[in-house]
Amino acid sequence: MTDVKDWIDSVVKSNDVVLFMKGTKEQPMCGFSGRVAQILGYLEVPYTDVNVLASDELRQGIKEYTNWPTIPQLYVKGEFVGGCDIVTEMFQNGELVKLLSEKGVQHTPRSIG
Repeated sequence: MTDVKDWIDSVVKSNDVVLFMKGTKEQPMCGFSGRVAQILGYLEVPYTDVNVLASDELRQGIKEYTNWPTIPQLYVKGEFVGGCDIVTEMFQNGELVKLLSEKGVQHTPRSIG
């Protein structure tokens, strides 16, 4: 398992924005992953998607890496942001755009409503 955790760590630290999700950004395989991918797409955030359905070891490894039980998981500049509910709430109240701006991540600062 350490190999998977090392790989996860390198992906998280070498990409500005990473979404560990079920499926891919082009073809999400669950509604929660799809919602986070949709939010990132709406904000035009360039991000790396990692399909946790590719292996059981990866799916379990990301949960242990973060000590967070659910997928999707969003990371910005090496920092765990949260899952679907947290990302959705942050998007709705403007905190996600603020975080992206503070971290220097390219995006289109849109709001809903």
